[in-house]
Parts: sequence; C-alpha cells; structure tokens
Amino acid sequence: MIYESEKMRLEGIRIIKTAGEYKCLVCKDLTSGGKSLCTVLAVHDHEVVRAMLEIFEGQEDRPEEEKTLLDHFSMGEEYIFVFPYRRERPLDSFYMGDAYPLQECEDVCINVLLTCISCNLPYPFLYLILSQRQLNITRDHSIFFSYAVDPQELDISKNERDCTVECARILLGLLESKANQKAISYQILSKKIANKSYQKFTELYRDIRITAAPKEKHGILAKIRAFFRRNMDFFFRILLVVSIVLGLVALVLLLTNTIFGDIPFLRIFFNGFKKIGTESLLQ
Repeated sequence: MIYESEKMRLEGIRIIKTAGEYKCLVCKDLTSGGKSLCTVLAVHDHEVVRAMLEIFEGQEDRPEEEKTLLDHFSMGEEYIFVFPYRRERPLDSFYMGDAYPLQECEDVCINVLLTCISCNLPYPFLYLILSQRQLNITRDHSIFFSYAVDPQELDISKNERDCTVECARILLGLLESKANQKAISYQILSKKIANKSYQKFTELYRDIRITAAPKEKHGILAKIRAFFRRNMDFFFRILLVVSIVLGLVALVLLLTNTIFGDIPFLRIFFNGFKKIGTESLLQ
C-alpha cells in the first residue's frame, strides 16, 4: 500500500494493529530512499479525524525539529496521520524494577516525567500515549514514545491534570517493587494519587525530586553489575547466536561421523602425530 502526499511517498512495510475504523502501520518514506521510517495512522471515522485535526491545529507553524505530526492528508476514504517511528523497546518489557536499586528506579521515573514535559504534544494525544502505555526505555534509561495509539479513544477534553495523574500511576507502578523498602517517593505518590492531588507535571516532578533517595557512590563491582544489567538483552543475544553456531557445528560433526565413519577434520591433528622428525609412531 502506498500513501502519497505533496511531501512524502510512504510504503507500508508492517501492520502494527487494526481495529474498527483505523489501522496503524510502519511505513518507509520513498522520497528519502526508504531510509526514513514513519508511524502511520490511517483513520476512517470522520469524527476521529476532526478531533485529531483540532488538537494538532497550529503544528505546521512550529520549527521542523519540534514537530511530532510530520504530515497529514486525505487519501480515498482514509485520512492519514504521519508520526516518527523508532524501533520499540517497551518500558513494560525492559524495565527491571526488581533488579534495580531504588535510586535507579527513581531516575527512570524522572526520565519519564522529563519526556512528558518536553514532548510538545497536545494533552489529549499525550493522554492517549500514557493510557495506552506507548512508552519505551533505552539501555541508558532514557525514555521515548511510540505513536501506535488507537485514536478512536481520543478525548479532546483531556488536559494537563489528566495526563499528570495518569503519569503518576505509571510512576507508582515503576516504584511498586520498592514498596517494602518504605520508599518515601512511593508513599507520597500513593497518597496523592488516591486524593487526586496532582494538577501539573511540575508538581509531580517536584515530589519525585524531593523524596528521591540520596545518590550513593558505587564501587567498581557495583558499576560492573549495573553495566551487565543494562546490557543483559545484548549479551543474551550474543549467547544465543554462539549457542546456535555450536549446535550447528555439533550437528555437522555428527552427520560426518555417521556418513564417513570418522571425522575428516580431526585427521589434521591425528596425522600430524604419526611421524615426529624421522621416526614413525606406527612402527
């Protein structure tokens, strides 16, 4: 499927999800030689399209580096919204709260907050991202958003307060493994979420900052352990590849022994010891 506007020519390469009156897919932009990937929301429902256009009104006036909505246009019965794409690394899957010390968990919470504050997204759309858990974490614990949301759930009445409360719920989940440590940040979040006290992201940021555990100086062993924790998935992939290679080698040796009665490769080593100098060991 090709989606084409004045600025972009997009070819679908992977469908992420389809539901009701919309579909979400990853496309490559052919105008950039296929090197640039985008998240495309193709929407049929006219009410959803109207709501999306309303909340993103004025995006065209922003500098290119600040734009989140890269393009939007009508094509047939669908209206196309184009967002950036970055390979997913879901926070829910790659965040290992049980393995992290409290300070590291609170650092991740702060990174989630800073990403929300600096994202330049309209609050109704940010609420979609937060409520549908489109958050990702890098190996160095930076946070970035995915845009594979279901726009049919868009509510244009959502504001900063709604986003802050939803973000606070996410942070509470990240700190849940530290509840038995009587973490002050977890206790404060629990009370304020129950009372619906948060109105702004800055209030939530202040609470996390003030109640965060003091930074500890880690020795060399602790730093090494932290490095292996952060790169655990990378080392696992290397181990998996090595295991597959060794398995294939073992299979080849087994088949060779079955067919030829021995392993020709080993003759290189065996034949080298039949004769040492001028003396044959077979005499």
